[in-house]
Amino acid sequence: MDSATSDQSETRQTLHSTADNGLKIVIVGGFGVGKTTMVRSVSEIRPLNTEETMTKAGEGVDHTDGIASKTATTVAFDFGRITLDAHNVLYLFGAPGQERFWFLWDRLFSGTLGAVVLVDTRRLAESWYAIDRLEHHGTPFVVACNDFGGPAHTREQVRQALDLPPEVPLVFCDARSRESSKHVLISLVQHLQTAVSSHQPKTPEPTP
Repeated sequence: MDSATSDQSETRQTLHSTADNGLKIVIVGGFGVGKTTMVRSVSEIRPLNTEETMTKAGEGVDHTDGIASKTATTVAFDFGRITLDAHNVLYLFGAPGQERFWFLWDRLFSGTLGAVVLVDTRRLAESWYAIDRLEHHGTPFVVACNDFGGPAHTREQVRQALDLPPEVPLVFCDARSRESSKHVLISLVQHLQTAVSSHQPKTPEPTP
């Protein structure tokens, strides 16, 4: 058996599961903030990605200010998977960041449980559209500041710059790290649990 066949066999074995409940999470954000990197770092399977090499045809269309070293870009979406337990699987979708692919976002948001807005604090304005669309759809989300080694920002500075409501969690992360990315997803799940609990009707107290 050659290596390619072996890899496919291992992937099929990993995907075989009794899971009957798929939970969809979308990772969104501006161009070059690390969405593909986060999906790769945390997925238990080899992620599906649609990265293509950037060419001169994209010059003047894809703004690379602050990310001049970027050589590839997602043109559809990234996909990864995490098994939570025997019956629950988390599906991760990384959305493309360029403005010309934003039309795909509304479809990716369909059926989404929640979202991660990944932020490069050197280019905070790149994240405004993602937050606006999530708020428009009423999708719960957390904001994760990816570490690119730039100037340090406090939580208050980031919150103010992004005009985040106080109930939206804000965390700092390194998208290259599996543990750090897992922490972001755990923060989102906890946020979703809190949101569900706050919307559950209170049981009336028994009449004496």
